[in-house]
Amino acid sequence: MPPFLPASGTVALLPMGNFDIDLDFGLIHEDKVKDIFQGKGSIEVKTERDMWSRTGNMAVEITYKGKPSGITITDAECWCHLFTIDGDIKFVLMMRVKELKERIKQLARTNFIKIVKGGDNDDSEIILVPIQKVVGYTWK
Repeated sequence: MPPFLPASGTVALLPMGNFDIDLDFGLIHEDKVKDIFQGKGSIEVKTERDMWSRTGNMAVEITYKGKPSGITITDAECWCHLFTIDGDIKFVLMMRVKELKERIKQLARTNFIKIVKGGDNDDSEIILVPIQKVVGYTWK
């Protein structure tokens, strides 16, 4: 049984309430996502290979060959991080770059991140960020 269903396997339907308001709210945000993917908003897309599934970390590049790169220099509004296993997308984390940077700074202050060398020839400095610490963030 899927983990989101109650133990009985039945789902209680809730009253519709403010369906028209909820629909309008949903459509507004659907348009925002469409704008991002259709080039009306800037987006940085990174793909994470299988290692995240073993470590629980997302890798965020900060330098390449000693020069700022990745999240350090992006001018994108949104960060889209795809998590794959054997080339198959398992889930996507998408958030504003500004908020991801702030979250990384908070995690650095509490020693939850690690900076390592990686990429081809270890030419990159990469921040390893616990995925759960990003997803489980208390948003303001």
